Amino acid sequence: MSEQSRSAGRIRGTGSRRKKPSKGRRVKTVALWGAAALVVVGGSGAGYAYFTLNGNLKAVDIDAALGTDRPDDVDDGSQDILVLGSDSRSGANSQYGKDGGGARSDTAMVVHVNQGHTSASVVSVPRDTLVDRPACASDTSGRQVGAEHHAMFNTAYEVGGPACAVKTVEAMSGIRMDHYVEVDFTGFKKLIDELGGVKITTSQAIDDPDSHLALKPGTHTLSGEQSLGLVRTRHSVGDGSDLGRIQLQQAFMKALMDRTKSVGVFSDPRALFGLANSATKAVTTDSALASVKKLAGFANGLKGLGSKHVDMVTLPVEYDPENPNRVLPQQKAGQQVWDALKHDRPVPASATAQSAGDKGEAGTVVR
Repeated sequence: MSEQSRSAGRIRGTGSRRKKPSKGRRVKTVALWGAAALVVVGGSGAGYAYFTLNGNLKAVDIDAALGTDRPDDVDDGSQDILVLGSDSRSGANSQYGKDGGGARSDTAMVVHVNQGHTSASVVSVPRDTLVDRPACASDTSGRQVGAEHHAMFNTAYEVGGPACAVKTVEAMSGIRMDHYVEVDFTGFKKLIDELGGVKITTSQAIDDPDSHLALKPGTHTLSGEQSLGLVRTRHSVGDGSDLGRIQLQQAFMKALMDRTKSVGVFSDPRALFGLANSATKAVTTDSALASVKKLAGFANGLKGLGSKHVDMVTLPVEYDPENPNRVLPQQKAGQQVWDALKHDRPVPASATAQSAGDKGEAGTVVR
């Protein structure tokens, strides 16, 4: 989307106007998909802070890349946001291994904020889901990458970057993404450390040499490095699948939301700037959010959300009978999920009842 003039009262990639929050409402933020980064700059004002934070931001012009061949832009006050965690091993992320040819979307979530901004549904898309990936233009070479049947979902980001990831999600769901937020490994760690860590409780020991995480049963305040280890852990919890890892990620997300609610940064300008500085470095957004004013306006519309207002599910899938390391979307059940989001309704329990996701031991390990 090209840069447009908007007032801070408008929070939209799509043209919708948000209701003003009632006076005296306690400020709450939703983290990981960027709100922890976004809310901190609203009205904080000083020129140095503004230009420093604005200079941190990285943007992708999704609208220019995709053009008009997209689902309808529904202007009903709700919002749909694609949130990706990139597994790029370039730069400071190289300590986590080497890319298998290019960065992929290690974590993917479609976040639907309802019309009144009083609740949200989060749909995790397993990275190993086999999907029909549309043709995309590569964001590195500009060449056209052909469509592919039964491609792994996370290859969309690998071959075509953020725009191809958005195009793939829109093709799967029939829902236009209003915004795009990407978080990288190093930025994620620094954001957690600025928050002073995140408290979780584990019901059993976790010892995963691949993610470098070792925790005894009990309550822990995780550092940024440990938090990254937790959301990357799979082999030592549950059945070792990516579906189990998604359950860990969802549990951690809720703990992170609760942590950001409790941090008193608004009475401490130094803490406020430190959090904003780390968080704006951690995210890449679509161009409609790529300024501190727009980010602050966007976050203002999310500040009523806490973990109890967010329902998290995994896209209904089943294991591929030809390859147990891959999963296939359950088409009918998946359509129930997307229809619920389209019509601004909660995802019905029946949609995930027969799914291989949201089940197993991993969901009971962390709270």
